[in-house]
Amino acid sequence: MKTSQATVDMPSAERLLGIRRGIEKEGLRALGTGSLALTPHPAELGSALTHPHITTDYSESQLELITGARLGVQECLDELTEVHQFVLRNLSESGELMWNSSMPCRLPTDETIPLGRYGSSHSGRSKSVYRMGLGHRYGRRMQTISGIHYNWSLPGVTSDQYFALIRNFRRNAFVLLYLYGASPALCPSFVEGREHRLQPLGDGKDALYLPYATSLRMGRLGYQSDAQSTICVSYNGLEGYADSLHEALTRPYAAYEQLGVRNPGGDYNQLGTGLLQIENEFYGTIRPKRTVKSGERPLHALRERGVEYVEVRLMDIDPYETVGIAPATMRMIDVFLLHCLHTDSPQDTPQEIDALKHNQHLAAEQGREPGLTLERNGQQVRLTDWALEVLQQCRPYAQALDAAHNSGDYSAALEQALARVQNAQTTPSAHVLQELVDGYDSRFIEFMTTQSAKARDTLLAMPWTAEQQARFEQMSAESVAAQQRIEAADTLTFEEWRQRYMDPASLR
Repeated sequence: MKTSQATVDMPSAERLLGIRRGIEKEGLRALGTGSLALTPHPAELGSALTHPHITTDYSESQLELITGARLGVQECLDELTEVHQFVLRNLSESGELMWNSSMPCRLPTDETIPLGRYGSSHSGRSKSVYRMGLGHRYGRRMQTISGIHYNWSLPGVTSDQYFALIRNFRRNAFVLLYLYGASPALCPSFVEGREHRLQPLGDGKDALYLPYATSLRMGRLGYQSDAQSTICVSYNGLEGYADSLHEALTRPYAAYEQLGVRNPGGDYNQLGTGLLQIENEFYGTIRPKRTVKSGERPLHALRERGVEYVEVRLMDIDPYETVGIAPATMRMIDVFLLHCLHTDSPQDTPQEIDALKHNQHLAAEQGREPGLTLERNGQQVRLTDWALEVLQQCRPYAQALDAAHNSGDYSAALEQALARVQNAQTTPSAHVLQELVDGYDSRFIEFMTTQSAKARDTLLAMPWTAEQQARFEQMSAESVAAQQRIEAADTLTFEEWRQRYMDPASLR
């Protein structure tokens, strides 16, 4: 695969300064003991349905903190930090932590994990029903995995160009898993009653792991399902992508049809009986995205108005970073995405899609194994050789970003990445395993509780003004009022609303 000439394709400094990035960071609310907090979403944090910066993901106990799309890395991190500060100031009053790890804290039985609740409006109820469906389909524990989503756009990029970026991202995603994966071990409660290939760490009572894993979250124990393995989504363009996703959304699936939308008592089991309930159910390392209007299906928005940005979905929470991600990591993602965008990007094939899935699992579960090979164009290539090749090709983009920002930060982030490829012991996943064994006698919950408490203490020690407190309190109050307006505006029955929302015509 040849690289397009940087001199031809390099965006202008003006366009590079127009890159926007935003972060969505998930994190479980945990008790000081390391167990899942089963309390409702704190009222002081506002409405999870409508708050612009604080919501919940799958579980009522799983926070999701959101920044806007920012022009600067530090600006984005500052906003993420401020949201964390407000949240932790509230949680600390009840003795709760925000779990600073992708793999979950100590979990209760599957059915005890609470689903996110969003009020009595039809849109709010549908979110809870969707989560009920996910629980039936995949189990609730799997949904408690948390991560960081990195939303990214560059001015002047077309839908076709974004899909070219996505194809290359999927080819090279193993590089980011190796560099930034931080979930090589987990609490045994996560896999209780499930088949797995994990090994005991220490006596195995307090931690399971794979010796060379980078990100168990992105391996076969993470967001995977037998049903979804039958979906072959092509990224060769907007039309083909939309058609393949449409087919998965409307294809009946026998096990889900047997479950039914409602049980005999009338309670809802799921939103629909197709292979996917809604678009967000489709798991992927990266997604093409378009901001949706109220009540609009994401697939309709994409078809109507094209790709607006991409959402990178494979980043683990870094337990050594207060807000889960380092500025150097963000800069390297910027460089990596520019490289993906400006490198020749052949059309994908079903055969390549299968190979990429296999490569992802190898990189996630064995990525630090010396001599590990991946498949590229039918040939076996060493992961480290391929990663070095990709990162060397990234150099012009790091230099261009540094020139645009009048800094050396992007090149420094690239050098850090190159050093990690040359020494696997310097990766976050290796650090986690080493400290888990040497400092915590292989006790996963104790280690991650300590890391989460350190993050909390750092955030609580930062300056916090009355003006900041008032601004966040106002946002919370406004979000509650917005939820009430939505609830008051409903006129249909929920079942009428659900049928209208799930109508395949709404996907067109």
